[in-house]
Amino acid sequence: MAKFSKSVKPKRLPAARSAKPKTVTFGVCAACDPRIDEASRKRAVNIVEMVAGEIAKSVKEPSGEPVGVVYSPVLVDGEKQADIVAAQFRAAGVDAVVCAPDTWAFPQLTLISLLSQLPAETPVNITCGNSGPKPGVVYAHAANGALAQSGRLVALNVGTWPDTPMHPKMTDATGEALIDWCYAAMTYAGLRGKRVVVFGHDSMGMETALAHVIPTRRTFGLEVTRLDMKLLSDMLAKGAYDAKELKELRRWFDRNVGKRIELPDAAASERFNQSLALYLIVRDLMADLNAVGGGFMNQLEWGSDRRGIMLPVPDAMESLFNSTFDHNGPKRAVPYATEADFQALLTMLVMTWVSAGNPPLFMDFRKVWEPWEIQALAKKLKVKFTAKDLWAQLGFVDGNNSGSASFNWAAKPGASPDRCMSCVSMPIADPAYFPGGGNSVTFMTPGGINGIAGRMAYGATSGMFSMIWDEAATVQMPPKLASAVANTSNWNWPHTFVVPKYATMAEYKQYAPANHLHMTWNLPPARLQHWMDLTNVLSVTPWSQRPTCVPGVDRPAPLLHLINGGENTTKRLLAGR
Repeated sequence: MAKFSKSVKPKRLPAARSAKPKTVTFGVCAACDPRIDEASRKRAVNIVEMVAGEIAKSVKEPSGEPVGVVYSPVLVDGEKQADIVAAQFRAAGVDAVVCAPDTWAFPQLTLISLLSQLPAETPVNITCGNSGPKPGVVYAHAANGALAQSGRLVALNVGTWPDTPMHPKMTDATGEALIDWCYAAMTYAGLRGKRVVVFGHDSMGMETALAHVIPTRRTFGLEVTRLDMKLLSDMLAKGAYDAKELKELRRWFDRNVGKRIELPDAAASERFNQSLALYLIVRDLMADLNAVGGGFMNQLEWGSDRRGIMLPVPDAMESLFNSTFDHNGPKRAVPYATEADFQALLTMLVMTWVSAGNPPLFMDFRKVWEPWEIQALAKKLKVKFTAKDLWAQLGFVDGNNSGSASFNWAAKPGASPDRCMSCVSMPIADPAYFPGGGNSVTFMTPGGINGIAGRMAYGATSGMFSMIWDEAATVQMPPKLASAVANTSNWNWPHTFVVPKYATMAEYKQYAPANHLHMTWNLPPARLQHWMDLTNVLSVTPWSQRPTCVPGVDRPAPLLHLINGGENTTKRLLAGR
């Protein structure tokens, strides 16, 4: 009869009352050939340390906190070392793997054996120099090819560092390509298991804004918490917020916006206080749920349905969430969608994370001004323009909406809170749209801000998400002309004049996936493309003037896509398996 060892008591975990969010952790390693000389092995370990250091100094979570980075000095020569490094990575909670080979090795015995012991969804990057003496680049192609044929996505970064020194340094371009991928991997891994909170039901009946809960969970790993707006109205009525902090928040607005807040009487002032209290209530609810983003329906129930008790607009609340500061000082931008537009929330959430926490902009895709039309208006107003004025030569979109406009977008990137708020006005909300009253937020975004403008969409036919996007820049027109443009729509809402880089105005107005558009500044296209690869989101750029690949801007197409019929074909195949 077989003898069994003594049983072990189960370990009791502490009765914790809160959970600290997990830091996204990168694991860096290198494969090697056991026949390689000792000096080359030491150099290989030095390169692992160099790559790990580059990630550690350059990649931050949206909160501004650095990501976790671990590296192993154990060179993966074969299966035994693969087991060791895999165990190290599991113990360290590694979420993404970077392999930085400097010598030839055997793919199946090394990286493939290591990855088989980690979760299948773990992002993988191979970064190497274009080495000649001990051909790490040969290994990189062999490993990438083997993984691609097995159906595994890998980002290959064949960069440059010197062939012979013991402590080589990668070139800036190599580092930038690595960091772009790291931000995509951080966003992909960091959002899995997170949740967003949306108040109210479907967004004003807009099918383009529905919360597709199961596809969202399956594609992004995000959970969606839905709360009824009655909870908010009850908490507002009960005064379920810190009254002292509300006074501090009101003083902050009085000091920074002052007489530009339109408050004709005491009742208007009280409604403004209610909208500020709403920010404190929702902020605390979201913090209690560890939410990374949110949305609020507003129309029609909250402030527009005359059958109920109409409440003031939440514009100040939404702008505060999307900004990198409030009355307490610097804070992280928490993407927040007006009209409970869930696909807007997804778009802004992703762009904020991959851009290292830059503030998102929520806009109506309002009036598209084609060149002939804006030129005609300029001539009518006797406003001169030249061939250097993009707004006159290319046209633009007047992006404006009553809510969600980040205060940061009232000034240039990097501007102080005082500078941003000095450009903000808060007129009374349009009483026809919002009979519950309250104050809108308005400003004109300055020109010369570069980034990506785009919008997520869901396709029931394919069961997949897509991102329609283009590089874009803001433009500034002479005040007289800008005012005339603003007054063709809603003058009392924020206005951002957006010029896409490759799309013509005819294309732009035809291919908008919804009535809302979003923009984030200083977002390299390669980061967004890497993220779309990891999440299997379709990249949609139907612009006749955009090349298939823009060198130095786009990420290299993954080999997995190339050998399976192209990016979109491969993504559809992956979605169906």
